[in-house]
Amino acid sequence: MSTPSGTSKDASKIEAIVERWTVPIGNLFVSLFHRIALFGIGGATVWSAGVAFIGMVSKGSASIEDLLLLFIYLEIGAMVGIYFKTNHMPVRFLIYVAITAVTRLIIDLVNTKHEADMAILLMGLTILILAIANAVVRYASFKYPSRTGEGG
Repeated sequence: MSTPSGTSKDASKIEAIVERWTVPIGNLFVSLFHRIALFGIGGATVWSAGVAFIGMVSKGSASIEDLLLLFIYLEIGAMVGIYFKTNHMPVRFLIYVAITAVTRLIIDLVNTKHEADMAILLMGLTILILAIANAVVRYASFKYPSRTGEGG
């Protein structure tokens, strides 16, 4: 009856050997994927911002919606840069992008309808909720910093 325990020990040794080899390789593939994806997102952001800018130049002017669009590209680029350097997703930047996008929608709605309605009020409420969410995230990150930020 010693065969099952011997088999169990052999299986544990094999599992430890497999884990010793596969974990570093898996981590390498995940890291490579992150880097390639970040370069792709960064490149697409620069490309899209360039196309938008060229469109503004060819139009001969830039509307407030155009400028806000450039700010969205700037925030996405900053997000990519921060994630590239720290491997942490800056949630606040996502909130800034959302606030800017909703602001663009409000301006577009006002420019097309030329009147105030419930949609504008709801979008304003959305911006307020996003601003409160940003304040909560900032407070939480100040009050309860991540352990990796402390060097531990």
